[in-house]
Amino acid sequence: MPGIVIVGVQWGDEGKGKATDLLGERTDWVVKFNGGNNAGHTVVIGDEKYALHLLPSGILSPGVTPVIGNGVVVDLEVLFYELEALNARGLDTSRLKISANAHIITQYHRTLDKVTERFLGKRQIGTTGRGIGPAYADKINRVGIRVQDLFDENILRQKVEGALDQKNHLLVKVFNRRSITVDEVVEDLLAYAERVRPMVADTSLLLNEALDAGDVVVFEGGQATLLDVDHGTYPFVTSSSATAGGASTGSGVGPNRLDRIVGIVKAYTTRVGSGPFPTELFDESGDWLRSRGFEFGTTTGRPRRVGWYDAPITRYATRINGITDLVLTKLDILGGLEQIPVCVAYDVDGVRFDDLPVNQTDFHHAKPILEYYPGWSEDISTARTFDDLPQNARDYVLALEKMSGTRISVIGVGPARDQVIVRHNLID
Repeated sequence: MPGIVIVGVQWGDEGKGKATDLLGERTDWVVKFNGGNNAGHTVVIGDEKYALHLLPSGILSPGVTPVIGNGVVVDLEVLFYELEALNARGLDTSRLKISANAHIITQYHRTLDKVTERFLGKRQIGTTGRGIGPAYADKINRVGIRVQDLFDENILRQKVEGALDQKNHLLVKVFNRRSITVDEVVEDLLAYAERVRPMVADTSLLLNEALDAGDVVVFEGGQATLLDVDHGTYPFVTSSSATAGGASTGSGVGPNRLDRIVGIVKAYTTRVGSGPFPTELFDESGDWLRSRGFEFGTTTGRPRRVGWYDAPITRYATRINGITDLVLTKLDILGGLEQIPVCVAYDVDGVRFDDLPVNQTDFHHAKPILEYYPGWSEDISTARTFDDLPQNARDYVLALEKMSGTRISVIGVGPARDQVIVRHNLID
């Protein structure tokens, strides 16, 4: 089973980096297939803590080849900042491969992202301001800059000129900002050309050859199912395909090569940014969850919105992605609660919905229908088998599994690499 996709089940920040790292010792390749540096993975190895934003988590595992696929948008400044930071800590980053077809985030993308979001006022989406959306918009509008364009200055200049023709009018006449010159953008991008050249490859070819050879390839999704541009809570979504289907389009590997789809889900729910969130907590329970779970964005530092576990969301993500296994993270955070609420359905103006309403307006008005499960007071951080857990913790996991439509194969009981319970192996 060489092709494994890892996707977030909720709105991101579920612990996908840890899941990828868990597979690291048995993995040959790790591919980031969507997003950019607008999301972060935090991985704890021993006493060392690593916060990754653009780089695939596999870069931390010796012997693994990390790949930035064609579906990713790359901020070159961030790329080399992260590489240099890891090199300074003694890690080898020389194996990194970057798709020649990946698109580049430029300075005008970052500028447009920030001023556009401010311009929206109360209708803000909650972007990170890192230029992700504008870069993807240029990709779809066929005026984007790709990594391979760095190696032909004439082509690069032509493409930047074409992109700035419209954008400067927008910056000056609508947002009252200064225009951006072609020369400053080209000069900035060319400064990275020779540094990035050794990393650039036909990554689709490399990955297909690796799968042909029987290598284990892990496809690591950024963001999560409910932030997917097609299947998420639109328009409060990211600008790329964060679901399992995006692994094929974002890497150049056919869907028939993907053998197992692993969904990462927290034992409660969080999200960053605007948009509907039926189980969101605004009381002391929310403050307690946020503080105990240290729910602050890896990339932005923003406090995350928090709420109870939402079973309809997990069922939806299982269906959309074709999830075969779930990794339940942060179960330890719930320790100490007398009762643990779980959203089992929604109430929308007196009508019960057992699944996500197809109408976004209904989802905005959805109220959670809760069931309550007995909590536990024991410290579960040292548990390494399912039987090590208190009975109430086991019952909680089994209840979530029954509601979710697929098996819970791994349970996280702490932030460290070894603080996991493996019920079913993710690689057979």
